[in-house]
Amino acid sequence: MRLKLPGRFSIAVRANVAWLIGALYLPAVSAQVVEPYQKLNGGSFQQPTHQNSPDPLVDYRWSQTHANDSLQIYELFPGQQQATPSAAFTIEGTTITVRGKGDVFFDFGVVSAGWIEFESDNLSGDVAVSISEYTEPAVFNEGSQHPVKTLKPARYGNTYRLELNNLLYEGVRFAWLHVNSFEKTWQLKNFRLVCQIKPTNYLGRFYCNDTMLNRIWYTGAYTVKLNLLQDYFGAILMERSDRHSWTGDAYPSQAASLAAFGNFDFVRKNILFTSLQDNGIASYPIYWVLGLVDYYQYTGDSIFFRSQIGNAQRKLQQAFEHFNDLPRLRFMGWDERLGAGFEHPDIEESQQAYRWLCINAWKKFASAVRSTGDHEMALQFEAYAQKKQRQLEEDTITLKKLGLHALAEAVNAGVNRSPNVLDILNDRFRDRNQRLSYSPFNQYFIIQAMALSGKLAEAITTVKDQWGGQINYGGTTFFEVFRPSWNDVLKPNSAPVNNQCGYTSLAHPWGAGVVRWISEEILGIKSLEPGFKKFRVAPWATEDLTQISGDVPTPYGKISLSMNTLKGSFEIIVPSGTEASEVYIPKAGKIIKRIMLNNRNLQFVDENEYFIALKNLKSGKHTIRIEYGESLPEVKNKPSPLCYAIQSFETQTLGAGDYIPAGDGWLKPGLSKAKHDLKKPDYIDSVVIKRAGYEVWDIQPDVSSAPRALQRAFITRDPIPTLQTFPIDVYSKKGVDYQISLYFIDPDQKGRRCAFEVFDAETFEILAPVQIVDHLETGKLIRFKVERPVRIRINHVRGPNAALGGVFFEKAL
Repeated sequence: MRLKLPGRFSIAVRANVAWLIGALYLPAVSAQVVEPYQKLNGGSFQQPTHQNSPDPLVDYRWSQTHANDSLQIYELFPGQQQATPSAAFTIEGTTITVRGKGDVFFDFGVVSAGWIEFESDNLSGDVAVSISEYTEPAVFNEGSQHPVKTLKPARYGNTYRLELNNLLYEGVRFAWLHVNSFEKTWQLKNFRLVCQIKPTNYLGRFYCNDTMLNRIWYTGAYTVKLNLLQDYFGAILMERSDRHSWTGDAYPSQAASLAAFGNFDFVRKNILFTSLQDNGIASYPIYWVLGLVDYYQYTGDSIFFRSQIGNAQRKLQQAFEHFNDLPRLRFMGWDERLGAGFEHPDIEESQQAYRWLCINAWKKFASAVRSTGDHEMALQFEAYAQKKQRQLEEDTITLKKLGLHALAEAVNAGVNRSPNVLDILNDRFRDRNQRLSYSPFNQYFIIQAMALSGKLAEAITTVKDQWGGQINYGGTTFFEVFRPSWNDVLKPNSAPVNNQCGYTSLAHPWGAGVVRWISEEILGIKSLEPGFKKFRVAPWATEDLTQISGDVPTPYGKISLSMNTLKGSFEIIVPSGTEASEVYIPKAGKIIKRIMLNNRNLQFVDENEYFIALKNLKSGKHTIRIEYGESLPEVKNKPSPLCYAIQSFETQTLGAGDYIPAGDGWLKPGLSKAKHDLKKPDYIDSVVIKRAGYEVWDIQPDVSSAPRALQRAFITRDPIPTLQTFPIDVYSKKGVDYQISLYFIDPDQKGRRCAFEVFDAETFEILAPVQIVDHLETGKLIRFKVERPVRIRINHVRGPNAALGGVFFEKAL
C-alpha cells in the first residue's frame, strides 16, 4: 500500500474519500531489499467516517485483529519537496534527477513509525539521508545506536535504505537527501517512508462541533496506535536509548487504547508483559494496578483479573508498608513542581502526590475485587485507604500546602470535600497557566480531578491549552513535554526545547490519556460496572458545544450516542446485555420544557443546573426528543488569559569587544569547574547552580595585536541523557526588586540555540513564558526584573550545548 499525504494537515482534504482512495500507486520495484514485515493486508479502506484524524489508515479496516498479529508495512510519499539549490535537482513526480551538490527536503505530512527507502540504478558521489520529527535533522543523546539521525543509506541492489538502529523504525515526519559530492548526473525515484503498523481498528469514535476537540481525540489515538509494537506498548518513537516498555507510561496509553480501539486482548497482553516491571520508579507499580483495574472495568474479564490479583495485592501491600517512610520515588513527572524528573523527585509535593495515588489505587482495587466476590480482600484495602486518608486529612497544615499535582491525586482518590479542601481546589485550578503541567502524562490526572471537582468547563480550556497547543505547534502526535508559550517563540514544527527530559520526543504515547477523558467526560460514556454492564451517559453540551456523537467499544458491542441540542435530538444505542443506568440530558444553558422518550412524554424530577437525569434504559435504540425553552442564567466560566508574573524581557546583542556591565554582583565560571566566581550583593542570600558542565575556549581576537582570551561558560552536558538543562537557584531577600541579566554565548560559532525559563524558587510555579535565545555570534544579554527568589532553568535547543557566560545582578531603580 502506497499513500501520498498532503504536506500540511488539512481537515478538508481528510474529509474527502479521494484523499485515500486516490492514493498514489506505483509499479513494483525489483530489488533485493528484504522488509521485516508483510505489506498491508487483511482488510480494505471503508467509506470515511472518522474526521479530523492525522492517521493515513484511520478508515482502513482489517477483517479481524488479534494481539499476536505481526506488524505490517505501508509506504508513504511526501506531500512537499524542496530542493536547495533548485538548479541542482530536477523533480518530476517521484523521480529526482541530481545535477549537482545540494539537499532535498521532504515533508510526509504526519509523523509515522518508519524508515526511508529509495531506488537508484546509477547513484554516484557521497550521499546521506537525515530524518526528524521536526524541521531540522534530528540529534539525540549518547546511548543511541546513531545519535545523529543522518547516515549513508545501506544499499540492497538498486534499493537504498536508511538504517539507524536494529529495529529500523524511527519517528519520522521530515527527511533530507544530502548530495555531498557530485561526479555525474544520476537519478533516484520513489523516495518514501516505509511505515510499520499493528493491525488495529478504530472501534471508538468521537465527533463534536468543536474541531479542535475532534483533532485532539484522533491525534491521541494515532499516537498510541503508532506505539503498538509486536508484543507490547512502546514508549518513544525516536531511538534515543530508552525505547522500551515503561510500566507507568502504559497506564494512560492503555486507557486511550481501550477507548479508541477496544483492542482488549492486546491491552491484556501488555498488562501481563509489564506485570513484573517497575522501571525502578516507586509510582509505576501503582499505575500498573490502576491499569489492571481499568482493563477489568472496561472488559469485565474477571478470569484475567483474578489471575493478577495476587500480583496487585503484593504491590499495594508494599505501598502500605512504606507509606509513612517512603522509599526513593526516583520520578513523579517532568514538571518542576514534581522535582523536575530525575533531578530531585523526593520533595514533599511528589511524596504527597504518591501517597494520594496509593489511596486511589487501594480504593479502586478494593471495589474491583469486591465485584468478584472477594469481600475479605476488599475490606483489607478499603481499611488501608480509610486509615491513611484520615491520617493525611488530619494533617491540615500539609493539606493546605498541597500543590497542583498532589491535589489532583487527592481529588482522584476521593478527598473529603470540606470547605478547606474546596478553597484549595478553587485556588489551584483557578489560574489557567498554573493548572497546566509540563507533562501531558501528569495533565491527564489533573483534568480527571478538575472534572470530579465540577470544573469541566475549565478542564476543556486546559485540554485545548495542553493538547490543542501541541496541534497548533504542528504536532500530528502528542509530545513528551509541552508549554503553550512555545507557540509564541518557536516556528511550527521547529526544533523543540530540550531539558530535564533530555531530547524531547514529539511522539510519546503517555500523553494520550486525554482520548479516554474526552470519551468519558465530553461524549460522557463511562462504565459503572465491569464490562459496561451498567454505564453512565452524560454528554457535556453547552451553549457553544451543541453537537456530540461517538462510539465506545465494549465486550457487548458499541455504545453509540448522537446528540444535537440545536435540533433537540438525543439518540443512544444500548448494547444487548447492558443497561444505561444513568442518562443525563444536557440543559445546554436552557430550560427544558418537555422530554419525549421513544415517542412518549416523560415526567422528570431529578435535575441540577446542567442536566436532567433519566434512569435504567434497557438494551436497544432509544430516541429522545427535547423541547428547549428560554436560556438559563449563564453558568459557564469564560477562560481567563494565560498570565505570567514576568512578561518584560530586554535583549542586548553585544558587539565584538563590548563590555559586560558587572552590576552589583555576579555568578561567573571560575578558573576551574570546581570553583565559581561569585560576588553576592546584599539583597542576595545565595546562588546555587546544579548539574551544569564547564567549558573553556581559547579565543583569538579579530585584532591581531590584541591578546588571546579565555572564554568560560556553564554549559548543558550534551549528549548525556537528561542533562540538556541545568537550574540556577537565586535566593534573594523577599520584597526587594532587582534585575537579573543572563549572558549567553557561542564562542566557537557553532550555531548554539538555547532557551530559559523562570520559576518561583519556593513553589516552582512558572513565572514567565519560555524565552528562546539564538543568533549568539557575539553574545547576548537578556535582562528581566524580579522581586522574589527564583529558579532559572537553562535549556538546550540546537547546537552542541547551551552556554551561559554568567549571571549578573543589579538592584532595580
